[in-house]
Amino acid sequence: MSASAQAAKPPSRAVLTHGRAIWLMVAVTLMWATAGVITRHLEQARSFEITFWRSFFTLAALVVILPAWQGRAVFAKIRTGGRALWISGVCWCVMFTAFMVALTLTSVANVLVTMALGPLLTALAARLFIGHRLPPRTWFAIVVAGIGIGWMYGTQLGDGLLAGTLVALCVPLAGACNWTVVQHAHAKGHDVDLVPSVLVGAALSSLLTLPLAWPFQANVRDLGLLAFLGLFQLAIPCVLSVLCARVLKAPEVALLALLEIIFGITLAWLGAGEAPTSTVVVGGALVIGALVFNEWFGLRGRRAAALPARGTH
Repeated sequence: MSASAQAAKPPSRAVLTHGRAIWLMVAVTLMWATAGVITRHLEQARSFEITFWRSFFTLAALVVILPAWQGRAVFAKIRTGGRALWISGVCWCVMFTAFMVALTLTSVANVLVTMALGPLLTALAARLFIGHRLPPRTWFAIVVAGIGIGWMYGTQLGDGLLAGTLVALCVPLAGACNWTVVQHAHAKGHDVDLVPSVLVGAALSSLLTLPLAWPFQANVRDLGLLAFLGLFQLAIPCVLSVLCARVLKAPEVALLALLEIIFGITLAWLGAGEAPTSTVVVGGALVIGALVFNEWFGLRGRRAAALPARGTH
């Protein structure tokens, strides 16, 4: 680790208190939530071109932000990160690409509710591939959330929105794969730094979608909006979320991340006139309710288990 990285790390822990981390995470979810409404105001850019420009501007931003934050060592981590880091980068690439393509195929609400399956799919992947035991509450949450998504999918078979929702499903699946790979590597003594893997993901997404985006049709206004997405909707909040994750517990992050769904649907409704359908409201309520139930009781259980341990000291 470089001297600059060592110097940058302790202050972030000292300055970022638990309360500040919560409010910062709320700001992060608000920044994430702008993708849908901004996309609806693009004039000429379409489909893969939208994906390319957002990934390209994210890559450009991270090339500047990450060395300033972690020093030049961040590029060395990419070269020496090994297979796990590159698999993680591919997962980020899938998430970046599928998210934006899904937004061009279906409603913002459909995409965000489908993405909310991430924590439950991650828990299921950990059970299948790593052997983590799942408490009964998590199995219950998986079933309820599955019913909610099944309700959404079943009612979309004839309205042309199913393709976009299926593409959106690639985001939580890739996220679950990403977490499983990182945890497996950690169990074997190889830590994977997710920060450079995000940079790899943005680069791969740019390269993958470039030929599909040609010929470019975006005007200057579109490029300005897409640059906003690359910098303020993805690059900056990704870095800030890493800082928050150092202070907040995983259930706290998962609960706060649900705000992206509420913020995103509200912004698309108010800013682009895209009101959620009753089907999405019902299905989304089941998914979000299951997530809140699982993460909230998980957090309470950890706090209760920590109290006797503190009393013994």
